[in-house]
Amino acid sequence: MNAQAPSAGLGVLLRSARRRAGLTQQQLAGLSTVSVRAIRDLEQGRVQHPRKDTIRLLADTMRLSDTRRATLQLAVGNASVGSTLGDLYGVELAPPPAPLRPLTGRGAELRALTSLLGAEHERLLTVVGLPGVGKSRLAQEAALCCHAQARTPVLWVPMDRTAEQPSGAPQRPQSALVGWVRSLLAQGGNGGTMDELAALVRDRPTLLVLDGYDAAQGGLGPGLLGLLHSCERLKVLITSRRPERTLDGRVLPLTPLPLPGPGPGGPGRAGATATAEQAGPAVELMLSYVSHLRPDLLPTESVVATLARICQALDGLPQALEAAGSWLLLYSPEQLLEIVRSTPLALIDGAAPPLPGDGPRLSGLLADTVRELSPRLAALLRAVAPLTRSWTVETAARVLGIPPAAAAREVHALVLHGLLRQLPATAGGPARFSVLNLVRPLGLGQPSAPCAPSARAAVAGQAPVLAGALA
Repeated sequence: MNAQAPSAGLGVLLRSARRRAGLTQQQLAGLSTVSVRAIRDLEQGRVQHPRKDTIRLLADTMRLSDTRRATLQLAVGNASVGSTLGDLYGVELAPPPAPLRPLTGRGAELRALTSLLGAEHERLLTVVGLPGVGKSRLAQEAALCCHAQARTPVLWVPMDRTAEQPSGAPQRPQSALVGWVRSLLAQGGNGGTMDELAALVRDRPTLLVLDGYDAAQGGLGPGLLGLLHSCERLKVLITSRRPERTLDGRVLPLTPLPLPGPGPGGPGRAGATATAEQAGPAVELMLSYVSHLRPDLLPTESVVATLARICQALDGLPQALEAAGSWLLLYSPEQLLEIVRSTPLALIDGAAPPLPGDGPRLSGLLADTVRELSPRLAALLRAVAPLTRSWTVETAARVLGIPPAAAAREVHALVLHGLLRQLPATAGGPARFSVLNLVRPLGLGQPSAPCAPSARAAVAGQAPVLAGALA
């Protein structure tokens, strides 16, 4: 289980490291006390199983970093990832994944999460929310802060099986370490596997991020709690589509990005949005996509107002906004607005066809979220989905014919699942809610998003003006 296939030939790696250090074989031999013949045999691939002390002496002499040292050690045949990286485990070997773009519109959420991660008594945190809301990206930014500011090793473990690396593919020490940890977690703590992980972490401060915890096959909860008890300086950050009842700890619901306020056109029309600066986080994110895809679309008052209404129709869900933005190569903002108003699920998977190995698409994940609800929560969603105006807990209680206290628990659960948006209440009035636009058709039992060609045909039939070429 712990054996790691060589990621590259030991001889090639050793020769590259020696040349990078500016040493000849004779110089390396003289400084390391390893014979010239032994070094020559290693570089020519004649020896695949050198003594551990030999590799250590050569690495020390060449002053290799932890990462390069681990790469060299992993290239030794039948090297054990756990024992090889255990002594070198630290900040350099355990970084979070690098982001592809800046985090937009999540300043308050990031401050709250990093504050909790910095608190000594908070050791188990779960970021929960709808698919596509940005849970992984927020966790990534928080992990980057811990790694850079507190010098904390971060074990970032994707729990979705689509994240697995193909067998035999070259691996860096970081990916080898994460793959090893992931294999231990996949066994759910059976057979002493959590003891192996506890031996790696020991008393060192570590942040373990389980991204997509809901994709894990059961049995992980008890082992995870046992790991926390064994490693007193370990913190665990989970991202999940649903709160786990089997785990304690702090739950942080992540809602879609704030939407522009109502304008002169009425509630939800966003007619007051005049400039990009006034638009808010959702429109700011949408504008970032537009600026790359359609640089000809200047952020005029009309364009910003139209994009604000698109954001309203797509609930400010970041992944849905990105997918909708990809269609701007085909449609104008006005045409895109017509589509998302009539069939909001139609374009949220993006214009590009899926690639082999891609995970589930957003439309399917949203449908799964609704499909996995308990019968009671599903009944509540069906009852309130037809309501186009905001409603209260008392409204839900009347519709379902249950006591307000019971309705409050069900509404609270739907909020944690991310299916409802809580709206500003009037002064002294009760909290008000509405079903997300992307969720409403699913709650009503309508099918999820059609494929792109079907969507275009449907739109062309509903609005003939959209069938023409872009102006």
